[in-house]
Amino acid sequence: MSLLKLEGLTASYGSSQALFGVDLEIAEGEVVALMGRNGMGKTTTVKAICRMIQSGGHLSLEGRDLHPLPSHRVARLGVGLVPEGRRCFAGLTVHENLIAAARPGDWTQARVTALFPRLGERLSQRAASLSGGEQQMLAIGRALMTNPRLLILDEATEGLAPIVRQEIWAAIAALKRDTQISILLIDKSVREIAGVSDRAVIVERGRTVWAGAMADLTPDLSERYVGV
Repeated sequence: MSLLKLEGLTASYGSSQALFGVDLEIAEGEVVALMGRNGMGKTTTVKAICRMIQSGGHLSLEGRDLHPLPSHRVARLGVGLVPEGRRCFAGLTVHENLIAAARPGDWTQARVTALFPRLGERLSQRAASLSGGEQQMLAIGRALMTNPRLLILDEATEGLAPIVRQEIWAAIAALKRDTQISILLIDKSVREIAGVSDRAVIVERGRTVWAGAMADLTPDLSERYVGV
């Protein structure tokens, strides 16, 4: 059984329909890239999964229908979100951000700071004083502290300096290698995505238009659906 399954997922913002039929599956321990150009429905799909927007079609986590559930219930079922734009609690310290939504499990503050040593050096600093890259590390660490079964990373490296991007990608690779966390990954860098993802799902205009193994994503397909 798939951990997460979407079939014919639809969603609207008021009278404006954004998703017309997104199909996507993620197995336990699998990394799946959700790809497509800007405005094609990737973040809306994430919002539907996390119950931040009303949707139709099939949406389940390990066979359980997510449609009736509010966002906090979905989070408690094991969905951890690193949203686009980081959204750390600016007035709280790094330590306070990490423990704010912590739940029992393997991921502790010590394990997060082992993954991101910079955070360990800044535990008493307020999030607002961190660099953009450090805030992104904090957002990922905070999501891991919920001990999720599914981690959703929405543009986790956007706007970051190259050296920080490398650190984030190395951390994602370590999560794939060393844990059984399933990951839904959204990013614009096809090369880095290919290095950590098992499969890709491409959406265009709110519909799934291609799905398959990363090895089968040819340059022509990438240029057609993802390239600028």
